[in-house]
Amino acid sequence: MPTTTWNRHHILSLADFTAAEYNTVLQTAASFQEVLSRRTKKVPTLQGQVVANLFFESSTRTRSSFELAAKRLSADTLNFAAATSSMTKGETILDTAKTYLAMGTDIMVVRHREAGVPNAIAAEMDRLGVKVSVLNAGDGQHEHPSQALLDLFTICTLIDPASPRLELLKGKKIAIVGDILHSRVARSNIWSLIASGAEVHLAAPPTLLPKLFAEYILEEAGVINQDFVISSSPTPHYFGLPRLRSAQVAQYKSPLPTPQLFLHWKLEPALQNADFVMTLRLQKERMTAHLLPSLREYHQLFGITSTKLQLCKPNVKVLHPGPVNRGVEISSELMDDPEFSLIQSQVTSGVAVRMALLYLIGSSKV
Repeated sequence: MPTTTWNRHHILSLADFTAAEYNTVLQTAASFQEVLSRRTKKVPTLQGQVVANLFFESSTRTRSSFELAAKRLSADTLNFAAATSSMTKGETILDTAKTYLAMGTDIMVVRHREAGVPNAIAAEMDRLGVKVSVLNAGDGQHEHPSQALLDLFTICTLIDPASPRLELLKGKKIAIVGDILHSRVARSNIWSLIASGAEVHLAAPPTLLPKLFAEYILEEAGVINQDFVISSSPTPHYFGLPRLRSAQVAQYKSPLPTPQLFLHWKLEPALQNADFVMTLRLQKERMTAHLLPSLREYHQLFGITSTKLQLCKPNVKVLHPGPVNRGVEISSELMDDPEFSLIQSQVTSGVAVRMALLYLIGSSKV
């Protein structure tokens, strides 16, 4: 296990993660991946602690992954289901959290369709003066830290299985394609990838990638907008990160180049010579307007296929956070092609990464 001291009590966002924290997560996950390859896949690291999975929103991969991760660490688990809970009788979210607190919960893994719920629960736990950690498992259109970290781990272990680390992505071109406007996965991935020194290209129709999107999300991390340089051409739009608030300066004081973020309203320039392509699910349940003419047209223009991958580097790899709309964001043939697809590897990586996150916040308790 890495010996780096972990001081983060909650994991709610990647916007202020430091390079050292990313590397600690990656190295810890690598250790647990080795544990998961053994015949006996369980360790007593969190024995006696209680992990409550408070999923106010439907989920298969994330919930199952966190539950298995907690069990592999020997923690006791409690699983919350909103449809059969007292919330149907009028109980509030904070009352629900305090109920689980009274049962002796040490870590709350929270997922909700509204942004800010994990932060609100964390603030309430802090106000009460209890040593309960909160881990954001996805909140509305805000963030999904563990998904971005497992994506990062999947890529870094592909490049260097023995020593995954942030700087491996320095100078790599990574395209994120799809419903970026509504995607919490995209936001968290942007934080981790620009911190690595990667060249990040976002591609989507204008309705799913507004021109002001980059200013908005970078401002969340304290970037001073007036230094942005926006190209006058339709594609790409370039956004640099030249100045940061003092709390984040240390994160970027490294040999890594100035992080770069490009916006495209056409797919081809984003894919050109890309090392990795992250395609995102169309968030149809979050759309409040008719933002696309049809799914068929979306697939023709922005769907990832083997033919379109010919624009990328020959050894390009494709990722998707799931669940996948086959034939919309990505062709079925490409999704199941082990030569290009890392989708199953992402699911496998998820358990190791979530073990690492639970271990880091669980073992840091005093």
